[in-house]
Amino acid sequence: MRFPDVSEIRRIRKSLDLTQMELSEASGISQSAIAKIESGTVTASYASVVRLFETLDDFKNAKNTSVKAMDVASRSVTTVQMDQTVLDASQIMQDTGYSQLPVLNGEAPVGSISEKSIFRLLEGGVTRAQLRSMPVSEVMGDTFPVISYDTPISAITGLIYDMNAVLVLKTGRIVGMITNADLLKLI
Repeated sequence: MRFPDVSEIRRIRKSLDLTQMELSEASGISQSAIAKIESGTVTASYASVVRLFETLDDFKNAKNTSVKAMDVASRSVTTVQMDQTVLDASQIMQDTGYSQLPVLNGEAPVGSISEKSIFRLLEGGVTRAQLRSMPVSEVMGDTFPVISYDTPISAITGLIYDMNAVLVLKTGRIVGMITNADLLKLI
């Protein structure tokens, strides 16, 4: 494991909302020694630095596994039905400020539509008049991944990277949506 500079111990501890005493109890290194290490008044042994960073890493991992999908999901999910027109979808995006929408067939997610996919059609020669009357089902992309409301955040980050959003389900119904912007709130 490659460790950051010793001067990072205080910053990481603070970002995890830990006191020196809590770090001391978890690492077995005295609180006064941690204070001296953080202030730079003593040079810590390699073993102490390793123990502190491993303990901080354990706290970070525990924090990430305790955050669940519904803790960060937007609970108000704006959708479009697959039989609505691209004009309808475009208007919803303009009105809400969203750049992408889940596409549903009733309550079931069946695809997605985004500003980018609409722009690609325009670039590809589809006229605005054709696009306005075209059903969303003819232009939609893949559906966003669907996860359970209690899925740990650590399992979601890879999905978001590939798809830009995930839908959150509870008892078979969409109860939220997580986008890149929602995950950035965790930083």
